[in-house]
Amino acid sequence: MWGHTRKLSSAREPILILAPMAGITDWPFRLLCKRQGADELVTEMISAMGLIQAPRSSRTYQQLLETQPEETPIYAQVFGHEPGYLADAASRLSDMDAFSGIDLNAGCPAPKVTGSGSGSSLMKDIRLSETILRALRRATSKRLSVKFRLGWDDDSRNALDYARMCEAAGAEQICVHARTRMQQYAGKADWGAVGEIKQAVNIPVILNGDIFTPQDAKNALLKTGADGLAMGRGALGNPWLFGRIKRVLAGEEDSPPTAREIIDTALTHLALMARFKGEERAVIEMRKHLSWYLRGSRGAAQARTRINTAGSMEELADILKGQLLVHENEGIR
Repeated sequence: MWGHTRKLSSAREPILILAPMAGITDWPFRLLCKRQGADELVTEMISAMGLIQAPRSSRTYQQLLETQPEETPIYAQVFGHEPGYLADAASRLSDMDAFSGIDLNAGCPAPKVTGSGSGSSLMKDIRLSETILRALRRATSKRLSVKFRLGWDDDSRNALDYARMCEAAGAEQICVHARTRMQQYAGKADWGAVGEIKQAVNIPVILNGDIFTPQDAKNALLKTGADGLAMGRGALGNPWLFGRIKRVLAGEEDSPPTAREIIDTALTHLALMARFKGEERAVIEMRKHLSWYLRGSRGAAQARTRINTAGSMEELADILKGQLLVHENEGIR
């Protein structure tokens, strides 16, 4: 019966994916997650129309498309609602050796995305979604995947039909955020609904939603039989989540990072961001990341206040090193 607890398969390892998050999953953060055990990476979402219309010299799109050799495999996620633009974008992205495939975003709940008919708005029009996917399938010979939600709202939960359509239209993998668009990120993710989808299609099904700990991961896989997990919010300030999940699934003891590991990784992240966007921009971009790294530690609130007013790389590094001194002999989490 759908939704019943299943045994974890010993024949294969579940795929662990860093879920795409706008303004967060640029290459410095992706690289840290890859080093800690993420199996697959996905770019921040790329506007198909924007990519096609922007000049090749556009720094915005150059940064969105920038990757590192260590990031493999990595998939380019596109969003839009016009089949022609999406197909052209997929073709251009597929010509780039860095990308192993194309991922269609049919799950973003942000009003500025759904207001144009893109993101999770696509779930309101399965025929248009099918037209888009078939156009993408013709445009790329690389792997085609789709990320979507359970539906627009509780009165229109059509994820089961949407999943079947994706498979029939040529998608080779789907990732389901186990909430509706109207839920945004509130409430509890409905893992059972993803278990039903897993039983209904023959392509890999990835579960997204409420995976914050290794035990969450184990419980989700047991409940759904999913082929893998995509972590978004659970990985913020916590790239170690991927390796911790792998160890627990292998029957090993969980081993959270030490205070020194956290601070050293935060400092590495800071340096990578400076290399990517320059020191001035890195100071601004890293404020949110550093607050996430320190979340739950003693003195985090005071450190966050100082981080948000820091004006230089050196000042941020000094704040982090000060936190390490406070927690030298204890785990930060």
